[in-house]
Amino acid sequence: MQKKSEGSIFIISAPSGAGKTTICRKIIMKMENVQQSVSYTTRLPRKGEVEDVDYTYIGEKAFRKMAGSGDFVEWAEVHGNLYGTSRKRLEKLMAAGFDVILDIDTQGAKQIRNSYGGGVFVFILPPSMDALRERLEKRKTRTKEDKADIERRLRRSVDEIRDYKLYDYVIVNDELSISIRKLESIITSERLRNEKIDPGWIKKNFLS
Repeated sequence: MQKKSEGSIFIISAPSGAGKTTICRKIIMKMENVQQSVSYTTRLPRKGEVEDVDYTYIGEKAFRKMAGSGDFVEWAEVHGNLYGTSRKRLEKLMAAGFDVILDIDTQGAKQIRNSYGGGVFVFILPPSMDALRERLEKRKTRTKEDKADIERRLRRSVDEIRDYKLYDYVIVNDELSISIRKLESIITSERLRNEKIDPGWIKKNFLS
């Protein structure tokens, strides 16, 4: 079945610690023609993160210059750091036929909805606030976050969760393997939508 060449955008948001980054990475490894648009950030790399794979790390001055020039399709300040999605990188991947995953917060998701008017929006929830706290506590040792950082993230998570109704799909990440399969199903379903089929292929093979 012939499909249109341009890919789709999948906007994935979640409160910090819900597991969205892990789910996105697993999906990219598992599914063909899925890529992640590497975001720019002013925060320092965490242990094990790789430049231009996890993020592109730049200074605040350089970041704000790019933002002022319209180089970002969305950008936001999160937990004191700046994050932005490169317009050039996003459009290049889509033009090449890749479905693009954007691992971004709710602020960025709102900007994408307003600027593109399209995309598939997926919100990932933890099983509970207690589970979210536990996950953040476990992460603390490897990310050098202190108790104040965790409490700040938990407070912000409440505001982010209030925005869940802005999304097309909601996944509760209770068990990682199941959550990965659910996101895979969403991407597969979107690929089968009527508007993704090349009408020229239908005409050539069935109607001529």
